[in-house]
Amino acid sequence: MSKIVLIGCGQVGATFAYTVLLKGLANELVVIDANKEKALGDVLDLNHGLMLAHPLKIRLGDYPDCEGADIIVIAAGAAQRPGETRTDLMGRNVAIFDQIISQVTRYNHDGILLIATNPVDILTQVALKLSGWPPNRVIGSGTLLDSSRLRYLMATRFGVDPRSVHGMIIGEHGDSELAVWSQASVGGVPIDSPEAGDRWRLTPEERVQILEETRNAAYQIIAAKGATYYAIALALARICEAILQDQKSILPVSTYLQGYHGIDGVCLGVPCVVGRHGVEEIIQLPLAPEEEQELRASAAKLRGFLTEIGF
Repeated sequence: MSKIVLIGCGQVGATFAYTVLLKGLANELVVIDANKEKALGDVLDLNHGLMLAHPLKIRLGDYPDCEGADIIVIAAGAAQRPGETRTDLMGRNVAIFDQIISQVTRYNHDGILLIATNPVDILTQVALKLSGWPPNRVIGSGTLLDSSRLRYLMATRFGVDPRSVHGMIIGEHGDSELAVWSQASVGGVPIDSPEAGDRWRLTPEERVQILEETRNAAYQIIAAKGATYYAIALALARICEAILQDQKSILPVSTYLQGYHGIDGVCLGVPCVVGRHGVEEIIQLPLAPEEEQELRASAAKLRGFLTEIGF
């Protein structure tokens, strides 16, 4: 029996709940939200589709229902406004997290915290400190969504299936994130290799454009429709799947780093083996010198913000 508790049933949370239903990820899904009337509406709407999807117990709950949960997904927080950076959200959401984490840890001691709220790397570290849980059990969605965006853009450029493109975004889920071009490949052909030829090679200008489109994707979507929620819901579901099915999947999630390319004491998105115990191994990804420098700069940026809020 598997149980997911979702805290925060806004656009991201509700879409995640719908994704859990479609994929049949758990036996039980409990929804907690300060707006109980809206959350009740979502729960009823989801339950009305049970005959058409997978067997799943979906119910409205409260913090005592965190007891026995395998995963507690936190999607609650202030929404990102048009033109607002993820780090601008920091102060507002830290205060919200202080209240949420104290309630979660009152009723659950053995589950896994999965953080979706932005700025996700900072709030993952805030959740880590407030919960007192080991780092492997406090995970942020990290750069999984960014990596999916990157692969979509690369695949569009090459005219192939995004699942056949291998590329990764690491660092902050935000403006200082970086693409690991030195490890990118298409169908097993490294894009920097002589075998890539013109077919699989990206010019420096194309790399800059693709990375900028990846970084600015959220701003573009928010300006167009107010929020992003479909792809991040899929990313959260993918992480839950890896945990609940003990898949040992390598995913770029936000985790606490110690001695990673000279980085200590900060949560960043890097490739990790994700399984039943959360982050089971951090992959030491080979980086080009300029990529390592960019990753350290991303870490330094986040460390500065953490210092501002006393973490």
